[in-house]
Amino acid sequence: MNASFRSIHHHGMIRVAAATPVGTVGDPARNAERAVAIARQADAAAVDLVVYPELSLSSYAIDDLHLQSALHRATLAAIETVREASTALRPVLLVGAAILHNGRLYNCAVAIARGRVLGVVPKSFLPNYREYYEKRWFASGAGITGLTIRLGEEEVPFGTDLLFVAEDLPRFVVHAEICEDYWAPTPPSTAGALAGALVCANLSASNVVVGKSRERLMLSAAQSARAACAYVYSASGPGESTTDLAWDGQGTVHELGELIAQSGRFDHEPELLVADVDLERLEQERLRNGTFNDAAVAAGRPETRFRRIGFRHRPDFADVGLLREIRRFPFVPNTPEKLDEDCYEAFNIQVEGIAKRLVAANAQRLVIGVSGGLDSTHALIVAAKALDRLGRPRTDILGITMPGFATSAGTKDNAWRLMRALGIAAEEIDIRPAATAMLKDIGHPYGRGEPVYDVTFENVQAGLRTDFLFRIANQRGGLVVGTGDLSELALGWCTYGVGDQMSHYALNAGVPKTLIQFLIRWAIATNQYDAETDAVLGAILAQEISPELVPGEELQSTEAKIGPYALNDFFAHYVIRHGLAPSKIAFLAWHAWKDAAAGRWPIGYPEDARTTYDIDTIRLWLERFLVRFFQTSQFKRSALPNGPKVSAGGALSPRGDWRAPSDGTADAWLQELAANGP
Repeated sequence: MNASFRSIHHHGMIRVAAATPVGTVGDPARNAERAVAIARQADAAAVDLVVYPELSLSSYAIDDLHLQSALHRATLAAIETVREASTALRPVLLVGAAILHNGRLYNCAVAIARGRVLGVVPKSFLPNYREYYEKRWFASGAGITGLTIRLGEEEVPFGTDLLFVAEDLPRFVVHAEICEDYWAPTPPSTAGALAGALVCANLSASNVVVGKSRERLMLSAAQSARAACAYVYSASGPGESTTDLAWDGQGTVHELGELIAQSGRFDHEPELLVADVDLERLEQERLRNGTFNDAAVAAGRPETRFRRIGFRHRPDFADVGLLREIRRFPFVPNTPEKLDEDCYEAFNIQVEGIAKRLVAANAQRLVIGVSGGLDSTHALIVAAKALDRLGRPRTDILGITMPGFATSAGTKDNAWRLMRALGIAAEEIDIRPAATAMLKDIGHPYGRGEPVYDVTFENVQAGLRTDFLFRIANQRGGLVVGTGDLSELALGWCTYGVGDQMSHYALNAGVPKTLIQFLIRWAIATNQYDAETDAVLGAILAQEISPELVPGEELQSTEAKIGPYALNDFFAHYVIRHGLAPSKIAFLAWHAWKDAAAGRWPIGYPEDARTTYDIDTIRLWLERFLVRFFQTSQFKRSALPNGPKVSAGGALSPRGDWRAPSDGTADAWLQELAANGP
């Protein structure tokens, strides 16, 4: 395996940490020793950035001791202790200290790296309400730009206009703010992110009261989402004075609104919360979100006002593992709460979509080809719910099952059982006579009695089913409901002009196969239908996914032909939603799927279906996915009928998330994988 393939730095990631040392009230020398101990621990864990709590070198809750000269001198000595110790250490350290400048005391974040103080950022917003009295001791740093401050024998950059930029590791750009700064309506980190910071850090004291933890989580999540950044938050913990307040030591890491990692709380031991953040993903998000650039313009382009303080980080691009949970099923909710909420939304988005189209078209009925497979089953139960919501009888749905040369008794039986259980109008058309006649008319060997089962043999059956549906819909005032899903469209695993690509309304086009499986499970679990319907749905979920087009003793396996849907949906998510390079997608897939403990299985995923994939398997199917997605299938997606976008993970409508040339090539993606992949 390519050695660099295993490195997080190779894939645009860095390792960050929120530190919670055990403080000593008003003892900078002792606090510096503990800060150094944690820095060494972080170095051993290959951490790139450590964020300490606010005023971590002096302690926060020391009241008027902040105004004592002895403490000021001890704090400067503590900064020097940390600076000297950092010379041989990897991480950039953001420590909290109160520093005197021009007769004013500032509550600061001090950035230290490789034996050098990079700069000092003063706190902008000083709380002076309820239990807070910071204006008694500190001056606000708001508006301080372009200055320097003297630390010992050195003049170092001082101001709220500092970004710390690794010269030898792209995207490693850090902004620091302090506690109240992100409780303010205009957090300084917003300007920092608009100026180019991909990592925003908050050094916080933040005493704890009931509900405070939830508020911090909300603010960190919101700021990481709004500013399209990673947000590292560290609050004071054990050792702070509890004269009138208490401290829980909460540390968090968020990325694009998502909680990546969270520390313990109320621990009496020092803690280092470590997680890997994906800077390339953040950069790609900013590329896709034009509002981000518009905000920078509206703010007067902060990048022209910030000083970029460069430093040599000296990354070694070693394999340090991956400290980040990678969801195996990125389209599927991964907690019980999210599963219920997201499935409810996804299901009802589809219900509302088809209900509106039915009313707008003034159609008499919906026409659905019911095969007994997953996609048509899901389309049918959504349609049934839409009719219920409109107050119309379910007999306004016409379900037609059309057995062909390889239709199994089990799927045909399930199709009929489902239609009867739902109480829709149901019919059956045997397409074999018409298919045989067509094959004979076009001179296909099967028409002469020869057992030739090629693509034409398969597509004649698929095409006839669609022809019947459209003609029946025309005859009976109906709309043909499309059943093809997002996974099939991504892979081009559909026949142009046929029901899984063409319809009057592409109901499932925004839903990947893995999510369809969970939506059906959710419908059962939440009693959307009756027991008879639930029993059929369970039987359909248990079936092998197959097109059932070629006769023979062995059932056709779709996944044996195109690869596991679990992997293909993983690939599709990171291509469509994030635009990541194939080598990185392979890296993430490997970490997600390499062993049973690597990632979390979604709630309700069946035990007997759990599997793992090695890197060779991942690469094989990724290469095939890239060819199918970028080179051979776009013309099918460019001609998609209308259908609702369902997942934030992306959609493939040419009028929505995905626009691409129909005559493109996959060469650039394949070459990138070959050059940088496993």
